[in-house]
Amino acid sequence: MDYSTTQFNATDDMQIGVTLLSAATITGDEVCNMQNEKLGKIQDVMLDIAEGKIRYVVLASGGFMGMGDRLFAVPWKALKQDKENKRFILDVDVERLKNAPGFDKDQWPNMADPAWNSTVESYYVR
Repeated sequence: MDYSTTQFNATDDMQIGVTLLSAATITGDEVCNMQNEKLGKIQDVMLDIAEGKIRYVVLASGGFMGMGDRLFAVPWKALKQDKENKRFILDVDVERLKNAPGFDKDQWPNMADPAWNSTVESYYVR
């Protein structure tokens, strides 16, 4: 993926580091763990309109060519950008992700529900 945006096309901006990215820019980006194992790809970005911030990324994992993917809402603050490799790092092992609260592409949870939010946040953010 190209991490430049219309706001950050100049070489000087890239040397400083990109601090603004479009959601389309990170959609499809790979997510790996600290052991360099592939966990999945970012499928979507969930915005909290009331708070004016990114709340979650939807991570697609476990399928083959988009078929059979299990989806996970990963809190934005649980991810670290790996600029060099143009991907994101999530500090969970593969087994922990397999046991994470996930959902099916046809049955999304109510991400505005405070109880659900608390469960997901506590699972990933330590």
